[in-house]
Amino acid sequence: MTAIVVAWALLAAGFSVVTLVRLGWRSPPPPVPAAPPVLLLRPADVPSAAELTALATPLAYPGPLAHVVISPARPALPPGVEWLASDPATPNRKVGHLLAALAALAPGERVVLAIDADVAVDAVLVQALAAAVAGGAALATAAPAPEPAAGLVPRAVRALLCHTQLSFAALDAMAVGAHAICGKAMALSPAALDGLPPLRDRVGEDLELAAWLHARALPVALVAPRARVPQASHAPAAPALARFVRWMQVLRAHRPALALTVPLLFTPTLPLVLGAALAASPIAWLAVGTCAGVRTLLAWRLEPRGALGWPLGEALLLVAFVRALVARTVTWRGRTFRLARGGRMEPVTP
Repeated sequence: MTAIVVAWALLAAGFSVVTLVRLGWRSPPPPVPAAPPVLLLRPADVPSAAELTALATPLAYPGPLAHVVISPARPALPPGVEWLASDPATPNRKVGHLLAALAALAPGERVVLAIDADVAVDAVLVQALAAAVAGGAALATAAPAPEPAAGLVPRAVRALLCHTQLSFAALDAMAVGAHAICGKAMALSPAALDGLPPLRDRVGEDLELAAWLHARALPVALVAPRARVPQASHAPAAPALARFVRWMQVLRAHRPALALTVPLLFTPTLPLVLGAALAASPIAWLAVGTCAGVRTLLAWRLEPRGALGWPLGEALLLVAFVRALVARTVTWRGRTFRLARGGRMEPVTP
């Protein structure tokens, strides 16, 4: 038991050390050029009150901008935000909404941005995404950043996405093949838009799009501004857990060979603590303490504010991983599907 705990702890610590080193190698972002014209698409089936608030966030973009919400029914929108009717029959309704918008609104020379309705979009994020594509990236993406909120669940969600190895900054630094893409906020070049049609029936459109771009040697850029997502204080645990259970199901469907890395490298702390307690060995505790210390340094490097909350994030992801092992279907946007290999969505008849 001691040998297993020590080897596992050192492996996980080494993984975090490499991440720290690679984060240190990253070049500062280049200066943002003049704002190119933008077509900002916001797919939304039935916007919630929180999404409507996010859609109403003032957006003082310095260049030409068309801000379009795509949904079946017209929601209450502020001046300057347009609406496009879309009710796609595709299993992946988000991709269906985007394809409908691209067919109805010719992008022309505009950079196409696809940003989820719950993101509090500002001009800084829009300009960074659009400038990255205008500067040569096939696709630009922004890391999600849940905003601080009171309560254990909002803290755990923020810790998971901002302070653990699952942070998109850490995933980008560790990428050796396809770069991690967050589907919550993307800018797509014409080449990247060509990769959308085959994703109509795939649940993990961002994972598949990343692989599609990598296979064609098309560059992906992670911009410095983050996609800010407001959180409700004292939010219930069930929706947050369901979200990450779905993430783990998507990972298993699209990248089955990587699924084992979740407990091994992304959520090892709690199992290691239990293993060290069973081993009752000072060497095991030293190895686990070393791993925890390195992970604390990584959390601080990713974002100093709230860095000590990273164990909450790991615990949330570990529970989601275990729940995903026994889940047979995935519920997404109110519909239930079975996931075939490659993330293909097979509707389940009610």
